[in-house]
Amino acid sequence: MTSIAPFDGFGLGLRRTHYADFLEGDVPVDFVEVISENFMVDGGKPLPVLEQVRAKLPVILHGVSMSIGSAHGLDRAYLERLRGLADLINPLWVSDHLCWTRTSAHNSHDLLPMPYTAEALDVVCANIDLAQETLGRAMLFENPSSYMTFPEDEMCEWEFIAAMAHRTGCYLLLDVNNIYVSACNHGFEAANYIAGLPLDRVRQIHLAGHSPGEIIIDTHDREVCDAVWDLYRAVRPKLGPVATMIERDDKIPPLPELLGELDLAREAARESIAA
Repeated sequence: MTSIAPFDGFGLGLRRTHYADFLEGDVPVDFVEVISENFMVDGGKPLPVLEQVRAKLPVILHGVSMSIGSAHGLDRAYLERLRGLADLINPLWVSDHLCWTRTSAHNSHDLLPMPYTAEALDVVCANIDLAQETLGRAMLFENPSSYMTFPEDEMCEWEFIAAMAHRTGCYLLLDVNNIYVSACNHGFEAANYIAGLPLDRVRQIHLAGHSPGEIIIDTHDREVCDAVWDLYRAVRPKLGPVATMIERDDKIPPLPELLGELDLAREAARESIAA
């Protein structure tokens, strides 16, 4: 399996609200990330828009429905469509989530949590091997946000992810907000999570907002909070070159507001690395 070279830069998720900004002018970002499934369709405007943006900027394909944890295996037709999109766009990389979304008969359209067991690890690794073989490239997988654990768990999440990366050769998308959310919800130390990961496999960072409460929910509908910025500053010096992006999926503000938040990420990275 081919390796994924590091890419050092700062970017945004490409959302419909901002299509015109990216098509009509030069937006000061180093890359964009798109939801893969939005462009795995025949006809319509989305794919031509993506091709025009790709002529200007590197693109990351980020999926939400591969269901890498599915005990029923992967949807091969889905993989072939994703392969076609990747071959057309030539992305920096293709990513998805460590979760499951469907059974053989039902798609939940939610990123559902995994039990962290040896049996589940075998399933995930077999599915990743198939996905990477079908795509002809290594992939990134994102750590989930979670709100429950399973009594059957045999290892912690970061041990599971480390074993997954070692066995499959996949890379990691480190969602700093998700670490914070899960740490608060389950009472573990975020620093222990980070220390247990193979950080040399990290190629991308997500930064996002969440809804506070007794249970913190990963909503991507507001700015990054101070605690997540602090965690980003702590982890960034431990990494090599990495692609960092602001992720906003609801209550999407005007582009200048997101660019201002991205400038905060640039500044935080510079300061933490220098320190």
